[in-house]
Amino acid sequence: MDHFNIELKAKCENVDEIREILLSQNADYKGKDHQIDTYYNSNNGRLKIRRGNIENSLVFYERNDNPSKKESKIILEQNPSRDLEKILENSLGIKVVVDKQREIYFINNVKFHIDYVEGLGNFIEIEAISENNKIPREKLEEQFDYYKKLLKINEKDLIDKSYSDILK
Repeated sequence: MDHFNIELKAKCENVDEIREILLSQNADYKGKDHQIDTYYNSNNGRLKIRRGNIENSLVFYERNDNPSKKESKIILEQNPSRDLEKILENSLGIKVVVDKQREIYFINNVKFHIDYVEGLGNFIEIEAISENNKIPREKLEEQFDYYKKLLKINEKDLIDKSYSDILK
């Protein structure tokens, strides 16, 4: 499945406040997921397998490393086999493993993560998602800007990299 996202990642010192705001907006709480993301060496973009209780997927994505508004092109395959994991490890090699606890929320097509990443701390992510280009870019940008302001995301807290880049 192809996705286009407009997203951000920010350091988060006010996890409880973020959680309260999301719930006050009637966000659909999907649960808390312990996720292990295994990133593989790749000539372009990022390639990972995510293993969790809620989300299990093979993900390839290309994204600009802009702190305030990242655009991502994503190809996603749900529930990859363990054999595929072995093939990727043996053929490409593991770049880094990211271990995190993630709370997952949705408001329509906008996904929110409250993350605790081992070795890094707490973060908030906002992803305005268009599956198969069904939602125009202008609408995604409008949603993104609205939730960034609503959640009081401070520019100084924005992160321009993936967790994998920070940990490697």
